[in-house]
Amino acid sequence: MNFKPILLTAGVLFSASFYSQKMNYPKAIKGNHTDTYFGKAVSDPYRDLENDSDATKKWVDEEVAYSQNYLSKIPFRDKIKSQLKDIWNYEKISAPFERGDYTYYTKNDGLQAQSVFYRTNKKTKATEVFLDPNKFSEKGTTSLATISFNKKGNLAAYAISEGGSDWNKIIIIDAVTKKQIDETILDVKFGGIAWQNDDGFYYSSYDKPKEGTVLSGMTDKHKVYFHKLGTKQSEDKLIFGGEKTPRRYLGASVSEDQRYLIISAANATNGNELYIKDLKKEGDFVQITKGFDINAYIVDTEGDNLFIATDKDAPNMRLVKTTIANPAPETWKDVIPQTENVLGISSGGGYFFATYMIDAIDQVKQFDKTGKLIREITLPGKGNISGFGGKEKEKDLYYSFSNYITPATTYKFNVDSGKSEVYQKPKVKFNPDDYVSEQVFYTSKDGTKIPMMINYKKGIKLDGKNPAILYSYGGFNISLQPSFSPVNAIWMENGGIYAVPNIRGGGEYGKKWHDAGTKQQKKNVFDDFIAAGEYLQSKGYTSKDYMAISGRSNGGLLVGATMTIRPDLARVAFPGVGVLDMLRYNKFTAGAGWAYDYGTAEDSKEMFEYLKSYSPVHNVKAGTCYPSTMIITSDHDDRVVPAHSFKFGAELQEKQGCKNPVLLRIEKNAGHGAGRATDQIISENADLISFALYEMGIKK
Repeated sequence: MNFKPILLTAGVLFSASFYSQKMNYPKAIKGNHTDTYFGKAVSDPYRDLENDSDATKKWVDEEVAYSQNYLSKIPFRDKIKSQLKDIWNYEKISAPFERGDYTYYTKNDGLQAQSVFYRTNKKTKATEVFLDPNKFSEKGTTSLATISFNKKGNLAAYAISEGGSDWNKIIIIDAVTKKQIDETILDVKFGGIAWQNDDGFYYSSYDKPKEGTVLSGMTDKHKVYFHKLGTKQSEDKLIFGGEKTPRRYLGASVSEDQRYLIISAANATNGNELYIKDLKKEGDFVQITKGFDINAYIVDTEGDNLFIATDKDAPNMRLVKTTIANPAPETWKDVIPQTENVLGISSGGGYFFATYMIDAIDQVKQFDKTGKLIREITLPGKGNISGFGGKEKEKDLYYSFSNYITPATTYKFNVDSGKSEVYQKPKVKFNPDDYVSEQVFYTSKDGTKIPMMINYKKGIKLDGKNPAILYSYGGFNISLQPSFSPVNAIWMENGGIYAVPNIRGGGEYGKKWHDAGTKQQKKNVFDDFIAAGEYLQSKGYTSKDYMAISGRSNGGLLVGATMTIRPDLARVAFPGVGVLDMLRYNKFTAGAGWAYDYGTAEDSKEMFEYLKSYSPVHNVKAGTCYPSTMIITSDHDDRVVPAHSFKFGAELQEKQGCKNPVLLRIEKNAGHGAGRATDQIISENADLISFALYEMGIKK
């Protein structure tokens, strides 16, 4: 890198007088609201913070000002931000894809708010801007959520997200002239855009909540519509969902040959029903799977044959084959059987690509359509792979490789020869040879072995005085695999350790690993995380005075629960956009769909008591010394509504038993995370790194 790290010493705590400033927090609206669960009254004094009232807005503005005032006094905050801008300022180019007469790709010159969509004419080789999301809004806070082309490539529809909201608008254009050709489709949420020839496309949405609750109101009955080009949205035909087939989550897709319409229907984030309709014939949908006990999705079709990836009788996933004539599970035959490692499947170039996850590290094998192994693909190293998807006739596919100390590099892969070549290597001011990324295994409270990646700059001493961030997620079958981040690079450059344990609740070891961190086994997740912190401290990587715990969304819950269960574990805590009120999470937006992982307070007395026993909002105790905390949320987060963070922050600020600060960092014009402008991302992470080092007492 072309800058010097800001830390000259990393192990000097400031004196107690450093923390002696009085914390005069803004006064939150407090009432005496209570709810009753199974005969037990539960106080909810900050219920009013759930409402988007003038009083709440005033308090939010005061909290923003308070936090910014505190952070502005960190002497090296601007230097950290400058370092982040410097390392972030490199060209980022996506893998290309072909549609019609053009090859499309995205590129960000370095610090552009949003990446720009470009295209190159395959005949003339002329390159031009296709879509520039930076022009969607003045500050770059409106992003391109998704884009879909019809099969010919002459039509396109793209969705935009304003301020990070999950509520999108779809704009339909002539892909050749780039001119809008139809009215804008409003109030779209989740599900994607699936074209049916040149006629129109399928999309999904909910009934919009009543005015004033758009960002928090429940969204329960999903609906799939077909929009026929040239008609009004009010005339769009309901295809699936609504009152007749109520499902919480619906997604529609059309097979590459345009023959099949496929619907995935679910009521939670795990388990789905699968429906298919032959568009060449008259008739209704055929239901392939019934109930929500398994996961299944169609990977590819070939004439009458359907290829389905599923965890039915295979908790680590398998690929099966069946036919449209009788696609019931009883007819399924293995193409790629289950193994001891978790399987992910993609298709392209007439082949299947099986990605096996082995202790969170990827291995890729190529199979033909009969399940015959063609080759194991030689990868650039140990890390995380994404890609290997494409159209049936494409011979060159693309994939990206990265790990914690290797910036993501795009490779072009030939399906016939099996050869890979570098397509795009980013010019990041970072030298992987100066860093270490090691995997260890530690023992959790109940004896379970947990893998953890520990990343740091070469030459550190294991003297317990290294600043460390412990980051994890632990839920929803999501696997944390090695990937490069400029933020972590700056943290490590300044002497920090970045550690990621693959705790239960994730998908690293299949369905059993996921289920071991759900409902009344959820505390396994917190135990695994706590044990990771204890391991780092026992081995001298860090100590409780120099450790921060961090996580976002379900990971925000992880941090909130951990800091209330073990307030002495870490010096600093970052619960980001977290699910923090476990008794009411299912009352907002799509929260009811998270019940597979959490259970709800209405399920049973036992489930209510279990949730209440770890719900962060309900377990803040007056007089306890909690870590220095920066709660991170956004005003347009309609995935995990900011009321979770507001209520937790108010409880902590009221009851904090020592001088450790509790800040609420609230991003304006931003949502749960996707689509944020580059400057928003850099500013937030500059605050995070600066706050962590400052509260650890690290001297310049």
